[in-house]
Amino acid sequence: MRGMIGAHLGLLFAGMATFILMGAGQSLYGPAVPVFARDFGLSLAGASGVISAHWVGCFIGVGAMFAAGHLATPRRLLLVMALGAALMAAGWGWAVTLAGALVFGMGYGCATVLFNPRFLAAFGARGPAMLSLLNATFGIGAIIAPLVFVALHSQPGLSFALVAGLAALVLIGASDDGKVAPEAGAQGGVRPDWAILAFGAVGVGMEACLIGLGPAALLRVGETEAAAAGLLSAFFVAFLAARVMLTFCAHLIAPFSLYMLALAGMALCLLGGAVVAPALFYVPAGAFASMVFPGYFVEAARRMGRDARVAPVVIGAGLIGGISAPLLLAQALDRAGDRAFFWLLGGIAAVVLLLAALHGRMRAMAVSRPPAKA
Repeated sequence: MRGMIGAHLGLLFAGMATFILMGAGQSLYGPAVPVFARDFGLSLAGASGVISAHWVGCFIGVGAMFAAGHLATPRRLLLVMALGAALMAAGWGWAVTLAGALVFGMGYGCATVLFNPRFLAAFGARGPAMLSLLNATFGIGAIIAPLVFVALHSQPGLSFALVAGLAALVLIGASDDGKVAPEAGAQGGVRPDWAILAFGAVGVGMEACLIGLGPAALLRVGETEAAAAGLLSAFFVAFLAARVMLTFCAHLIAPFSLYMLALAGMALCLLGGAVVAPALFYVPAGAFASMVFPGYFVEAARRMGRDARVAPVVIGAGLIGGISAPLLLAQALDRAGDRAFFWLLGGIAAVVLLLAALHGRMRAMAVSRPPAKA
């Protein structure tokens, strides 16, 4: 393993530094949405459009990687992310802020497609564990950013300016050293598995809602802006801890079982928040939310083949959920009770868990069924 790390040190630095910045940028949306709503005179649903703009940008970036992924490099992706964060920091109006989220999301989406399959391919049998480690570094930026937001007196402009500056610094040190193409030369086309793609869309959509709308939901139940940002940071501490744990045991758990565990944990935490205490149960939900993408990505990659275009399709399906779920849920929350966020999202998680269990049982029966005689 040490030999692999040494051989791919450039890949490790570029991937981890980029994912830290991705975590920082995405986690800022949560505490920034209520501020945007107040500063621009918007409703919660209107201000949450910045989250959807981010995910639309991700979808565009994933599509670009599908069409011309060979042109992408870590430095180019970091430049796009720095530009997007700078536009959000500029304070030139709501339209420019949305454009900045779109551009930042484009870099985010490209980076997701660039690094995840490379880590999975570069480290052999330990690929799933290293993919979890890569995504765990996302949590480092996500933990720190809400605390910095509070330290900067809840000013989105200064917070996103800091992200832009750090992206520019990482860009200087990043390179293409250690570049590893996933399954070089592997062909055969994409074999879509619509069931796993649908499960991925729902799972990623729930994760996006927890991150992007969670702080606003906490404000509705009486938490202050500072407390909500602190709880979001604690959410990402749990998120990071679970991802780090997966680096040691991801290869021991079937990917779809990991996805189902994530659903079960989110359902329990969200419904616990609805019934008992939202602030208490929001934090541990981060641990289970962190398991969604690793379980989904590895399972989908196994089902759909080794073609280089599989990763953009898999990630793109997840982004459909990331784009639509926060927008739809925010619309519902504008007309619902204080704890509606926890009731609605918890109920969705429980229903999807049931469907996933039925799907897994049907697949197991299909595999065990003897082939029909000629």
